[in-house]
Amino acid sequence: MSADSPERAPAASPAPARPSISACFPAYNDGGTISSVVITAILTLRDVTDDFEVIVCNDGSADYTGDVLDELARRYPELTVIHHAQNRGYGNALRSAFARATRELVFYTDGDAQYDVRELKLLVPRMRPGVDIVNGYKISRNDPLHRIVLGRIYHHVMKLMFGYGIRDVDCDFRLIRRRCLEAVELTAGDGTLPLEMVKKFSDRGFVFEEVPVHHFHRVYGVSQIWNFQRLLRVVRDVSRLWVQLVLRRR
Repeated sequence: MSADSPERAPAASPAPARPSISACFPAYNDGGTISSVVITAILTLRDVTDDFEVIVCNDGSADYTGDVLDELARRYPELTVIHHAQNRGYGNALRSAFARATRELVFYTDGDAQYDVRELKLLVPRMRPGVDIVNGYKISRNDPLHRIVLGRIYHHVMKLMFGYGIRDVDCDFRLIRRRCLEAVELTAGDGTLPLEMVKKFSDRGFVFEEVPVHHFHRVYGVSQIWNFQRLLRVVRDVSRLWVQLVLRRR
């Protein structure tokens, strides 16, 4: 190059590709919160990606959850609503939503607004090459005392029984590569589905990243998983899962 020739500016690096995301929400009697969850999800997803969809499974709600979702679907083309005619359980609601997901990454949390959907922005940057699941863990749990105690017992007993490595299997705030969901068969129809999912992902060698997220007091409705009336059912369901995923594999 001659002394009089202008120097060429270095080529600009291409902007990193923005991920495509399916956001999935199970909802059961969440009429007081589901609209804010859906709208917040759409606004948040618009900030982090150009390609997304929102999928909500109304699991046979007895309140006005279904009516709210149908109205939202008329206003927001990004929203797909699945209606279960009868309540089929948390796991079945999640599986119905996952089955409709079409994007590269699948995010899910609950429709009761105990997690802040805007904190999805904390998970997306951690989905780096080599990471398969970005798992939230609760900074602190804002629940009644009995649920906090049961949650801690559940955490320690499940980790001992199933041998996974993450710190908070009970935090339903996850970003997952869709190929991970396609690689395992999820069968639980109840609240043990996240436990089954984490165990099967761990056994397949998928890589977890963990991010602290906030957990908020439930302002509408009643939890369908952690209450004393359902405790024996939880023990039964966890025992069945342990036989299936741990004992028979031995």
